[in-house]
Amino acid sequence: MNHEDINPVPVKRKFFTPGVILLCVLALNALVFLAIRFFYGIGSVTNLDNQYPWGIWIGIDVAAGVALAAGGFTTAALGHVMHREEYAAIIRPALLTAMLGYTFVAMGVLVDLGRWYYIYHPIYMWNGNSALFEVGICVMIYLTVLYIEFLPIVTERFIGKVNLPGILSKLNKLVDKILRVLDRGLSKTMFIFIIAGVVLSTLHQSSLGTLMIIAGPKMHPLWQTPILPLLFLLSAIAVGFPMVIFESLIASRSLKLKSEMHILSKLGAMIAPLLGLYLAFKIGDMVIRETFVYLTEFNTASIMFTIEILFGVVIPLRMLLSPKVLKSPSLLFTAAALVVAGVLLNRINNFIVAYTPPYADYSYFPSIGEISVTVGFVAILVLLYRFFVINFPVVSLPGKHSGKSAKYTVKGVK
Repeated sequence: MNHEDINPVPVKRKFFTPGVILLCVLALNALVFLAIRFFYGIGSVTNLDNQYPWGIWIGIDVAAGVALAAGGFTTAALGHVMHREEYAAIIRPALLTAMLGYTFVAMGVLVDLGRWYYIYHPIYMWNGNSALFEVGICVMIYLTVLYIEFLPIVTERFIGKVNLPGILSKLNKLVDKILRVLDRGLSKTMFIFIIAGVVLSTLHQSSLGTLMIIAGPKMHPLWQTPILPLLFLLSAIAVGFPMVIFESLIASRSLKLKSEMHILSKLGAMIAPLLGLYLAFKIGDMVIRETFVYLTEFNTASIMFTIEILFGVVIPLRMLLSPKVLKSPSLLFTAAALVVAGVLLNRINNFIVAYTPPYADYSYFPSIGEISVTVGFVAILVLLYRFFVINFPVVSLPGKHSGKSAKYTVKGVK
């Protein structure tokens, strides 16, 4: 199918379904715990303390969230920088997923900070020697870039369709004019934000690994390595396309759309080399440092490491080398889901399992409140994704034409 015959349009589906109602319940449950956290302090809903200052809100909501939102910059690099226009149909959904993902990464940091009302401090309290500062400022700027990259979708949705109610209707022409000016301006400058987004992503993805290098002997040797920033970056790049496939196939089924296997199959073929590169550095590092000896110990660390590598890298790598897997929606989804789960487990292992504070006399396990907030964040993210694809031209459908704005957001630079 010619990519020019596919253009993004809002998907005509009802918002509420039994599954959506369940997600709303999970989201409301999270909001209750968040209210308790903000009114009574972080200790009221978590098992965090001075020995374990961070838990799943950092390990999953932030570290894993940043990695799993990598589909935004990997598809931007593929579609815009490399001008592979046959992948145009997946760029907007990947952008939306990245935008929502990074929004909830920021929310995860906010709720995890003891004094959450000081989250703005990195804006003017700079420390160039701090890896955490680099992560914070890059995420902050990249999130802004993602919202700017999403603006053409908003202008495309409302240009010529502004219909404010009541007395505000007098502003219809003015708002429409502003949207058209914004649309023209973005069409000429979007390449700046696309390049900035790709560069910023590579910076903070690797710096998350630097954070754990600083932990030193507090981390288990199976994960503690001087090349941890490189491993974090390679794993984020490797999970970008699997996350796009994972999201695309789930969205297609939920919205009752035909899956874009002609695109996803080619995307899946690119994953194996990326996984192979990551695995080569991982195994090579273990051989050089001789940390493979720790795998002979039967404990939580060795078991979690084995599961992470075997099910998160080796098995999906072998699957994605098979043409049969690449052509099958169910098998391709399984392989992509294993990679996503593997990177998720890698971040949990690095930030939680491998981390042991000195003089610790007990192990950390998340509270009901921590689990509820994390699950609720995922639920809210899915609800927002559904809202946007129903109301904005995000998903591409064959034979649907949505106007000239889609053209430059697909091709990158006009």
